[in-house]
Amino acid sequence: MERIKVLVADDHTILREGLRLLLEAQPDIEIVGEACDGREAIEETCKRRPNVVLMDLGMPEISGLEATSQIKQACPEVQVLILTMHEGDQYFFQALQAGASGYMLKGASSADLIAAVRATSRGEVYLHPSVAKHLLSDYLQRSRAEEDSSSGGLSPREREVLKLVAEGHTNAEIAKQLFLSPSTVQTHRANLMQKLNLENRADLVQYARRHGLLETES
Repeated sequence: MERIKVLVADDHTILREGLRLLLEAQPDIEIVGEACDGREAIEETCKRRPNVVLMDLGMPEISGLEATSQIKQACPEVQVLILTMHEGDQYFFQALQAGASGYMLKGASSADLIAAVRATSRGEVYLHPSVAKHLLSDYLQRSRAEEDSSSGGLSPREREVLKLVAEGHTNAEIAKQLFLSPSTVQTHRANLMQKLNLENRADLVQYARRHGLLETES
């Protein structure tokens, strides 16, 4: 069985020793080198050609981000797995732009770290679970904000009323279809006109067409 060759780059000796003990206990992983700063990480990577470099972000001489970028330029086949205490998406995106294939937090479990090393050695992208959760949550929030912006911040009920008004239905017809009172429908219509800064039904029709609520006439 061919073992995964790993180089550990971190300026803390105790952490490097701990990572060596953890990873070398795995039958499929071999530590081929260590580096205590970014410049040494680049030199040792080019010399030893590991499959995976475990890279800390905050290192002397050259930062982990710059070291990652230079390693990927000199040895594109080498995968870089960031191991850091920084959870913010700012560092994550910078690491990806530098060429990293994975992003792990130093508070990760041993099992997660070992899985990350194996995944990145296969060319896969691996994210620490909490980082992935944060990015997904941020994406969903942005998507909802963009949806609200594109629809003028209308509620689902207001969009329903808007569509029916634009189709030419009367307040009574809309009320019957949506199981509302005519006065409630009128309130929704008034709110729509105010929110969208529209003056009449013709403006509502045009707005509904622009936002895909009505099919454009052929």
